[in-house]
Amino acid sequence: MSRLLRYSNLQPEMLQRMTFESFSVRGNNASESERQTLEMAKQASMSFARHPEGWLVLTGPIGCGKTHLAVAIAKERIEDGQLVFFSFVPDLLDHLRSSFSPTSDISHDELFEEVKETPLLILDDLGAQRSSPWAEEKLYQIIVHRHNGRLPTVITTTRFLDDPNEPKVQEDKRRNPQNFLAEAVSSRLGDATMVNVVPITAPDFRSKGIVKAKPRQSYGRR
Repeated sequence: MSRLLRYSNLQPEMLQRMTFESFSVRGNNASESERQTLEMAKQASMSFARHPEGWLVLTGPIGCGKTHLAVAIAKERIEDGQLVFFSFVPDLLDHLRSSFSPTSDISHDELFEEVKETPLLILDDLGAQRSSPWAEEKLYQIIVHRHNGRLPTVITTTRFLDDPNEPKVQEDKRRNPQNFLAEAVSSRLGDATMVNVVPITAPDFRSKGIVKAKPRQSYGRR
């Protein structure tokens, strides 16, 4: 178990705190429809944790619970004695860059193969990385390799995964090009034959929200 925990790249505190049992489907001042997306995402994640086949892609705004569910999946698989590699995408790219150093305790090729071939890969916050040709190439290679091999993968992202041919999407892309994954990557994430995309629309769990001030009471002169 200690070896699996080291391999997972997850902190023990995260595994203790982010469980399916502790995940609230009530949300943070969420509407009924928003609570339904939380429930659907939880059920999809629990099902994937029991039988990790294909890909599960959790989309939604920052703080809506995507990472919590991804960690809960990792916890279930590790407790089942299975290997999991979990990584925040910008950190993964930093590790890959640092593996080129002569002082690195693991070679670049060895780490890259480990990521591509791991039985279950969890990429947290895909799209949060600083874009560069090198970063996009590495992510493209990982995703294409796992897509071609149909290797179980979980991805969380705040980015849009809509049909790029829809007029509304084209307009949004023109206005906010940073909100879209590279088309070659997005195409694979939209493969309905093996990818289950589950959107969450609930607000940020960490936000306390805006507290409305009580109206002042008006007193007449005496």
